[in-house]
Amino acid sequence: MTPRGRPGPLSHPTPSRHDLELRAAARHFGRRRFLSLTAAAASLAFSTNLPATGAARAAELEPAKISDNPFTLGVASGDPMPTTALLWTRLAPAPFEEGGGLNGRTVAVQWEVATDERFASVVRSGIKVAFPEYNHSLHVEVKGLDPDHDYYYRFKTGRWISDKGRTRTSPAPSAAAPSLTFAAVSCQAYHDGYFTAHRHLAGEDVDVVFHLGDYLYEYAVNAAGGARGYTDRKLPDVFNREATTLADYRLRYALYKSDPDLRAVHAAHPFVVTWDDHETENNYAGPIDEKNDPPDEFLLRRAAAYRAYWENQPLRSAQLPKGPDCRLYRSLAWGTLARFDVLDTRQYRSDQAYGDTQHVPGPESDDPKRTITGDAQEKWLIDGWRESGALWNVVPQQVCFSQRRLDLNPVAKLSMDAWDGYRASRDRVLAGAKAAGVDNLMVLTGDVHVGYAFDIKDRFDDPDSRTLGTEIVATSIASGKDGADRPGNWETYTKANPHLKFYNGRRGYVRVELGRKAARADFRTVSAVTKPNAPVTTAASFVTEVGSPGLKPA
Repeated sequence: MTPRGRPGPLSHPTPSRHDLELRAAARHFGRRRFLSLTAAAASLAFSTNLPATGAARAAELEPAKISDNPFTLGVASGDPMPTTALLWTRLAPAPFEEGGGLNGRTVAVQWEVATDERFASVVRSGIKVAFPEYNHSLHVEVKGLDPDHDYYYRFKTGRWISDKGRTRTSPAPSAAAPSLTFAAVSCQAYHDGYFTAHRHLAGEDVDVVFHLGDYLYEYAVNAAGGARGYTDRKLPDVFNREATTLADYRLRYALYKSDPDLRAVHAAHPFVVTWDDHETENNYAGPIDEKNDPPDEFLLRRAAAYRAYWENQPLRSAQLPKGPDCRLYRSLAWGTLARFDVLDTRQYRSDQAYGDTQHVPGPESDDPKRTITGDAQEKWLIDGWRESGALWNVVPQQVCFSQRRLDLNPVAKLSMDAWDGYRASRDRVLAGAKAAGVDNLMVLTGDVHVGYAFDIKDRFDDPDSRTLGTEIVATSIASGKDGADRPGNWETYTKANPHLKFYNGRRGYVRVELGRKAARADFRTVSAVTKPNAPVTTAASFVTEVGSPGLKPA
């Protein structure tokens, strides 16, 4: 255990692959331009991303002197493993102020893990220091737990005790787990409505939640909270601008995590998270942003966004960014029942073809050199399938994997931001799945603010070709406002895509139960998000059987 109030030894990770570019960018910025990106964002971009040597001399704040509740942003846990749990919180007695109201001081925090909600049987505990360099976030990796168990956890500092959270460990690697129930969520634009779906999901009996991206949006949020239309409060002006700097992103996470429904769902279930674009900037591709700014400038912004993402999510130290680079793709398992290969389709992708417009496929989009995953991640995914002994191979990722024809023309337009804009990538991945003998493939997707259910076809333009798996697309939590059961393009899309088995435009989440014989997906939707407390219903349910890919109404 690290002594109270003192940091452990510092290490120096391998430099970011973009370090030289970032250093060159810093040399060429004028003083005004450099400071507009903020000194913090620039310095973190080519630093070790660990507390600086000066942190050892940083003043410690005596917990007894913290006069306001520091646990305003809740608690969370993530990435369940058989004998370890990852716990998260962030101290912020003044969450809408830079630094969270702790004046750049270190704070010692106690954590506890128990087998019961009343904490009568504490099985693990310790003390960890919250550093200002990490924006007073804590990532506690608890070891020595039993597989396939529920646990409860909480944090303490001074007279303050956090909300309690529930987490769980996954089954042992060789365990033949009979079932797993999980939820998939995505796209929670604060300014588009309330997180009512999260409140309902907090009450569901699920083992884990997969967040598939767009946890926050970089867009401005006005004093009334956008579509929330607050009349009982006024949000600070600091949110009424696009987030571009480290301070901006940190404060934007504070706004989102101040939402009681988001705090409730994190406390109720462990999360597995991956990002899409809006955690950084709309539709960026690798080092290229939407506005085509110089890549070295955008990488500074990406470094700030990635750093704030890690600070505010239940992620392990292995995912700590190195400047603008972060190894977010990773694998998790649920005994022999399921393997989850979590992808990152933003950081390594080629720039979108044809100016990122809706476009018919052509030489630019179908260039075999183009990639949505990057070569290393693609190889990692396919190699993992070759080694997998799981019954279900599930791929949580960001953008539509299946072909999605956008009109009824003989050669239809496709989205250049989805896998349709990277068809060579998709072909290689599906060839890898077939070669590896993956029989029960399931892709989980977010991004598009609607619920879809697709059969993944060997040849999408031939409805009679072999079905290779299923794709479950989770609608948004709030993005797109209330939505509709049948959006205006519903008839076009369902006619143009015979492998599309379900399409609904309401907000909500998907609940999936994996079993030894079949999987069931329930599309859960709420009637509105522009007003709070809307009820939840099941819009549709589908089943896919082991060894017989394809979705059938339940």
